Amino acid sequence: MIFNGIEKDYIVPLTGRRRSAWAPISRNIITVIGMPGAHLSNTDIQVRVITVPVLVKAENISDLQKVKEDMAEWLVHDEPKELIFKDEPDRVYYAVVDGELELDEIFSTGRGEITFICPDPYKYGPEREITFSSDIHNLTNNGTADTPPIFELTVKEPVTMAMIQNHLNEYMMIGKPYDVESQVPIQREERIFWDDMSTTVGWATGSKVDGTVAGTIASNGYFFYPSSYGTGAGWHGPALKKSLPEVLEHFTVEAEVDMFNTASASMIGRIEIYLLDDAGDDIAKMALKDIYENIDSVHAEARVGDSIINYYLINGAGDYPWVWNDFHGIIRMGRHEGKWFFYIAKVDYNTGVHSARRYIEFNDDDNQFIKNLAQVQIHFAQMGTYQPADVRIQDLKVYKWNPITQTEIPYIAQTGDIITFDHKEKLILINGEPRKDLKDFGASYFTLKPGENQLVVMPENAVDVTCRYRERFK
Repeated sequence: MIFNGIEKDYIVPLTGRRRSAWAPISRNIITVIGMPGAHLSNTDIQVRVITVPVLVKAENISDLQKVKEDMAEWLVHDEPKELIFKDEPDRVYYAVVDGELELDEIFSTGRGEITFICPDPYKYGPEREITFSSDIHNLTNNGTADTPPIFELTVKEPVTMAMIQNHLNEYMMIGKPYDVESQVPIQREERIFWDDMSTTVGWATGSKVDGTVAGTIASNGYFFYPSSYGTGAGWHGPALKKSLPEVLEHFTVEAEVDMFNTASASMIGRIEIYLLDDAGDDIAKMALKDIYENIDSVHAEARVGDSIINYYLINGAGDYPWVWNDFHGIIRMGRHEGKWFFYIAKVDYNTGVHSARRYIEFNDDDNQFIKNLAQVQIHFAQMGTYQPADVRIQDLKVYKWNPITQTEIPYIAQTGDIITFDHKEKLILINGEPRKDLKDFGASYFTLKPGENQLVVMPENAVDVTCRYRERFK
């Protein structure tokens, strides 16, 4: 018996284990007066219960008590863990222990029965991964129960929609197809600036920050970082700025940034992205900062306007004070037809999935903050002589946001983007960011049925598909 990836040599499973052939089912029926029998309304699948008689070995009766403590640490958890039996090595249960283990203690051994319950009543085979191009693909589910798939669509050309449909006409779809007679697809967000921070060549020294400009910024070929903060009593540090190829009224600015602040509780620091007009004056700013000497707490800051006349979309912590600590992720700010917005999210290094997200909007109904975007500026700052946080910027993009007419339809994904339809967790992601707002009204999450499943992917030849699933058994 292997539980949570661990097998204990002091436990010997005995004969008499009870594992049902299938998870318990309960039939709900409706009787009708005058009708023979009843209507089968639905079927409920109950939790699966597994009991394992065991012999527990120890060196002596005193050591047996220590073994019992080790068993408790091994087996007692708040969440289900993997449970594997050696006579079913290719099947996995997800279980928690239930009740107590009372051992009949005889010298250095004890006999008892461990009860596991499986809130998820199914048992699972290994994960399968299938790749295919968009079109029609037949997939075989060798399990005996429906199983939810995860589809990852790698976009090969810009698309206005993406859809996967099964042979039962169940489908998941985002975006919309377009009518070639009356509609024209366009880039709603058109990237006009992209700096991967591989070199500081082409950047000029910044001059206006909330503090003092001092020190220098360097690149290691992958990101910008402060090689020197200079000196100063308050906030001080280096700044670089760069002009955009065109001046923008509607725009989005997105930065991939790091701020690691927990190596020491005394770490204090700031990383800022300024949005400037053609005169070099602030029109907005977004930032991350840790301003506390005795605790670790990264705050987000998003301000429209300058240091005198402004409005703050956010100037504080997330859902709890430490949610953005040791931050790797994106901060995004922009203005679309008078509406300002700010988005922040941590990004998982391995999966690209966004977490600890926050999205905030502000409608500038009085047209108070209407200056156009012409330059971007980055700034790293240290407070006095406090130990600075480890800060860097890895990527900076600026998008021109194009309003659309009734005859135009926007692309929802670009070449290289990853669209994820996660039918298990009921998620729709583009490059790790949740996008349920694009979901078609009639679309739904579906499962792979036992046996043959025909999948149709559209648009044809526009995406490559990876499907991951685990076969489930009743």
